[in-house]
Amino acid sequence: MNLTPYYTQQHGKAYLGDSLELIKFIADNSINLILTSPPFALTRKKAYGNETEEKYIEWFLPFAYEFKRVLAENGSLVLDLGGAYLPGNPVRSIYQYELLVRLCKEVGFFLAQEFYHYNPARLPTPAEWVTIRRIRVKDSVNVVWWLSKTPHPKADNRKVLKPYSQSMQKLLKNGYTAKIRPSGHDISDKFQKDNQGAIPPNLLELANTESNSAYFRGCKEAGIKPHPARFPKGFAEFFIKFLTDEGDTVLDAFAGSNTTGFVAETLQRQWISFELNEHYVKGSIYRFSQE
Repeated sequence: MNLTPYYTQQHGKAYLGDSLELIKFIADNSINLILTSPPFALTRKKAYGNETEEKYIEWFLPFAYEFKRVLAENGSLVLDLGGAYLPGNPVRSIYQYELLVRLCKEVGFFLAQEFYHYNPARLPTPAEWVTIRRIRVKDSVNVVWWLSKTPHPKADNRKVLKPYSQSMQKLLKNGYTAKIRPSGHDISDKFQKDNQGAIPPNLLELANTESNSAYFRGCKEAGIKPHPARFPKGFAEFFIKFLTDEGDTVLDAFAGSNTTGFVAETLQRQWISFELNEHYVKGSIYRFSQE
């Protein structure tokens, strides 16, 4: 196998090829974060390639064992997984949950926390159930499994604080009376401390409306079709900041348009990306073009 990178940047390398073969050349315990969105188990085939629900878990497990091998002891695996309806019926596949159980019970990962990636700009699909028969609401959330090799992976939520709400800013300015809430919670005067931001929830609201970036412009000029299932830069930024330090190494084994590599580059992390489709690798170069 050719281990020559398809392209390199200051902090990382992008490889073209089968990630299950490429990952075998990565040393044990050398990756701090695997952040990836593998092809989903959808009920119809997509251009980027995806397995059926029936075959999906058995297809994914060999990757999972390799992921666990290369992860550092305090490293994390973050999987962004979209959902699907069963063919011809308004009921959902449970493949993400079946996969989670196998990853924990069989491969030996721990579920550090579940996240939900909410895209408010997602279209109302599937049309049959949502806009025609009107018996379901639109599906706007992906589940995200944050998995780890040990119960104590590296993480620091102080790196991903959100700006305080106006009401919290007012409270910090004017103060409040410490007392027990009707719920029984004891709201002490410690809540008046300014921690430079609010701890974020495990619901990540990130619209995926990229349309005029250097990536899109570069693909258009080169006659390359952009990857149809990109996750937003804010998604990668959240987990890279939360779960790694500068100089750590981030791997995306299903890189697509290489959002993970681009964000890791901007955040001074080392990165490695694998992608099977040459059109997607070629297009991803334009993410690193200067605006």
